[in-house]
Amino acid sequence: MKPVRALLAHRRPAAVLVTALTLASGLLTASPPPGAYAADNGRWSVFPAAASAKSGESGERAAKDGKHRAYFRMKADPGRAVHDKVTVSNLAKEPVTFLLYAADAYNTPRDGGFAVREPTAKQRSVGVWTHLERSEVTVPANGRVTVPFTVDLPRTAPPGDHPGAVIALDKRVARAKGTGVGIRQAVGARIYLQVKGERTPGLRVQDVRFDYEVPVLPGLGKDATVTYTLVNSGNVLLAPRVDLKAEGLFGRTSFDSAGNTLPAELMPGQRVRITQKWAAPPPLDWGSVELTASDKGGELVESASTAYRTVNWGVLAMFPLVVVLLAVGVVVRRRRARTAAGS
Repeated sequence: MKPVRALLAHRRPAAVLVTALTLASGLLTASPPPGAYAADNGRWSVFPAAASAKSGESGERAAKDGKHRAYFRMKADPGRAVHDKVTVSNLAKEPVTFLLYAADAYNTPRDGGFAVREPTAKQRSVGVWTHLERSEVTVPANGRVTVPFTVDLPRTAPPGDHPGAVIALDKRVARAKGTGVGIRQAVGARIYLQVKGERTPGLRVQDVRFDYEVPVLPGLGKDATVTYTLVNSGNVLLAPRVDLKAEGLFGRTSFDSAGNTLPAELMPGQRVRITQKWAAPPPLDWGSVELTASDKGGELVESASTAYRTVNWGVLAMFPLVVVLLAVGVVVRRRRARTAAGS
């Protein structure tokens, strides 16, 4: 997956402050520190420190065989703690001061991308349980600072997957000329925390809809869309695959779109509303759209359907009348021709 960029905005008096956030996605991104997997914006990067993770019970090794990690992956029982370190690398030629904080992750409702809660938002898991030794660091030009942190799980921590991130937010606010918009940039390293206990995957498909502005005359319409909602009803991260297929008159396949996926994993308790474009649907057709969502090697399979039509029934109902009028016109012309010939 590519790095996800999420825009988080809130209004300030006489201005709008926008935070541009880049999150580590598990792949090597542009201009990272040598040998490290990181999220970066070209000026600084954030990534797990290259050292073994330790915990009170079962923290996973942070770097196996000397290799750097792409993100934080942790596993522990409720009531235990996981210890690790995050590194902030300054790629600029001047010192930069950053605010450090942890936050819960969520799926963006419109496309399912990976995003995190703002520091002022209510946190429920990773954002509450993570305690950084420093909440602010000044990183020298072309330098690095490594900060230890602890994820302290309460005894009541619910089992399952709890995604989040450690964020480094630039304290400076850049002003966009002539717009009254202030921009603060942040970079984050993802955390995938698994609380031990019963794992219950769950996937649902809801509210499948077909939308199309049926034209007055066939063939003049715009593209259609199929919209549906995916819901993670369990406590396990999912990577659902969605197949769409429309069957029209006489069982003919009018639309087939297989292997659709989200930009990021579908997180527990999250729902995402997806819109799939159907370009140039057939002008005179009706039938049903079948949707199948699956995950976990086919263990989770959910199906739903909706009816569709691309024909204007009003126009179609007028066709017999048009045929009758044409037939009457032909008969009238023939009679007039015979009358003219007899005279």
